[in-house]
Amino acid sequence: MQLGLIGLGKMGGNMAERLRRAGHEVVGYDRSPGKRDVDTLPALVEALTAPRVVWVMVPAGEPTRDTVRELRDLLDEGDVVVDGGNSRFTDDQVHAAALAEKGIGYVDAGVSGGVWGLENGYALMVGGSKEDVAKVQPVFDALKPPAPVDESGQELPGAGFVHAGPVGAGHFSKMVHNGIEYALMQAYGEGYELLAAVDLIEDVPGVIKSWTQGTVIRSWLLDLLVRALEEDPALEKISGYAEDSGEGRWTVEMAIEHAVPMPAIAASLFARFSSRQEDSPTMKAVAALRNQFGGHAVQAVRDQEVERPA
Repeated sequence: MQLGLIGLGKMGGNMAERLRRAGHEVVGYDRSPGKRDVDTLPALVEALTAPRVVWVMVPAGEPTRDTVRELRDLLDEGDVVVDGGNSRFTDDQVHAAALAEKGIGYVDAGVSGGVWGLENGYALMVGGSKEDVAKVQPVFDALKPPAPVDESGQELPGAGFVHAGPVGAGHFSKMVHNGIEYALMQAYGEGYELLAAVDLIEDVPGVIKSWTQGTVIRSWLLDLLVRALEEDPALEKISGYAEDSGEGRWTVEMAIEHAVPMPAIAASLFARFSSRQEDSPTMKAVAALRNQFGGHAVQAVRDQEVERPA
């Protein structure tokens, strides 16, 4: 089928290439002139045959909102807009309602796969009506990973793609997915730190690599940690600063709203906040309190120990 794709960065560019390899026609637009097939959004819409499907793959927030608003004025009844970025699910509901006024369909697609998706495929979690999802299904089928097979060689359905529910369900599912990702990465990171902190372990990368086969904690994330340690065994070339894309925060917010306990995911989110502090005010207060009530030694600004008189 034919697809308009807006946003040809690391994810969008690879998605366009995977779709073309599968025989689909992709008309791409990006703000960077060197990447795009057309120079403007009106030109992209003009290049597509109705009914059109336009996939938006730009940063969440205002860039996506602005793009959807512009597409609303350019597209016609029967066309479909797909938001494949990391938008908040509440934005999806606003977008769908605005587009519906002109008879334009809307599908939200949570996409996981990163820079590896070109070769491995992308896990897709989508929300929208059955009719709108069906219009995009050939694209989903090309993007998703190859279906796993059972012992008899029969494909196992469901892996790599799900129509999760109505508009918003796709991005809500991806939000929870990313919250879980936060907790998994934090656990691997803490395990790495403990291994590296003791003299007993002589081959930290080797221990982590040994976990990738036959253990219950093996995963693609663990494989990627092995890869990172092969490139930099002591992780000396990278700082410990970790951003959060927003979805971890939204996951915790939804957990609070629905009274769902999520201590591991919440702790992993707060750990990312801690990573951005060169000298934590919280830990300064903790050190000061220990010094006040117990006379415990504290580190002065110049790394000199200070004793509180008994």
